[in-house]
Amino acid sequence: MMGLTIAATLTLALAACQSAVELPENRSTVSDEFPAADRPIATIVSNRWSTEEARDRLNEAEMVMDRAGIAPGMTVADIGAGEGYYTIRLAARVGKEGRVLAQDIVEETRDALAERVSRERLQNVSVRLGLPEDPRLPANSFDRVLMVHMYHEISDPYAFLWNLRPSLRTGGRVIVVDADRPTQNHGTPPALLRCEFAAVGYRMVEMQEMESAGGYLAAFEAAGERPEPGAIRACRLAQPSATPQGGGPAGDMPG
Repeated sequence: MMGLTIAATLTLALAACQSAVELPENRSTVSDEFPAADRPIATIVSNRWSTEEARDRLNEAEMVMDRAGIAPGMTVADIGAGEGYYTIRLAARVGKEGRVLAQDIVEETRDALAERVSRERLQNVSVRLGLPEDPRLPANSFDRVLMVHMYHEISDPYAFLWNLRPSLRTGGRVIVVDADRPTQNHGTPPALLRCEFAAVGYRMVEMQEMESAGGYLAAFEAAGERPEPGAIRACRLAQPSATPQGGGPAGDMPG
């Protein structure tokens, strides 16, 4: 009987979070409209970056949330949430007046996280299944969007970032935590990261070293008009600068 109750609660939780999300208008999920990433894409090898105990010993989540400016009452998206290390801690940080939307593209991972959220009775958390090219977030909803140790695994970064932009509130920020190493080695060089975000109309407002979280923390805000998909040019991996060429919203990494 208890098993049936838990299953019913989980089903209701998943149904509620799916129906509560209004998808942004003018969104394209057709990745063929966007350039392909001119770099290797890391494979998803695990939904766990390290053990939660080891990460807490380094005070990782608290430090990231502090530096990201996450405060009580905010609405935050946890993209690539995995087993929910950040989801659980974000829920405590934003409190009863805040909201956390945890998203993952692997259905089994999403279901396991939804079960954990239900088991821990996190009333301010909803869980959603995203797409590789589209996080499927509601428009004008988020103060912060976190992407921790997963940006290098996004197979269509330009489509993904383009679809993500409408979800930010005025002053909202995308926070990326990653390692400064090649994408095939599960990291993203900061210059490449800056260039790919700039190509879709974001500006980097902060970059901090964060050895305890695996490398660095970068913060981005939407800047200007979102470019048309056909106007976006892929950044070239081999070249170091992240400043787009010309006056347009997108560009290659010049030599």
